[in-house]
Amino acid sequence: MRILVACERSQQVTAAFRRRGHEAFSSDLAPAAQNPAWHIRGDVRAVLKDGWDLLIAHPPCTRLCNSGSTWLAKRNLWEEMRAAADFFLECWNAPIPRIAVENPIPHGMAISEIGRYYDQIVHPHFFGEPQFKATCLWLKGVPPLKRTHTLELPKKGTLEYKEWSHCHQSPDSRNRDVKRAVTYPVVAEAMAEQWGVCV
Repeated sequence: MRILVACERSQQVTAAFRRRGHEAFSSDLAPAAQNPAWHIRGDVRAVLKDGWDLLIAHPPCTRLCNSGSTWLAKRNLWEEMRAAADFFLECWNAPIPRIAVENPIPHGMAISEIGRYYDQIVHPHFFGEPQFKATCLWLKGVPPLKRTHTLELPKKGTLEYKEWSHCHQSPDSRNRDVKRAVTYPVVAEAMAEQWGVCV
């Protein structure tokens, strides 16, 4: 398949599909982290009509996710939220037969702007990586991801629980948002393994 992975600089998802023989390309305003030959640098909206079979999109979530909702009123970020929702919808409504859009858990106002709830929530531990990171998926033409592992969850308050929450417990840093946005390899592998056969 010809696969476009929107807003991905890490190329975790792109590389997982490439390993299975697909013609996959990442796209982002920033340069690629792995192979620039597989990367379309620029606004992904310019290439959404270029004959893709599958789009996996990771649109910016800062103004849409539940964790950042308190800042909307305090900083009057409503227009930024609407712009983020418009970008999300441009990906969702792209003329591509199979689409998966990924974002963290959204707040209610974002759901109102987007117009529909997510189809599924997955965590890395569903696929064998002992980590919490709730990831919502909006799906069109592809099935929900099937869980491959059932790990015993740690109890809240324990050191193990804190280790599983590494993504959320990471200290503030200049590029914290970039690190947190990277798709866990086990999730990328599940996408490539399960969606790569949806022809």
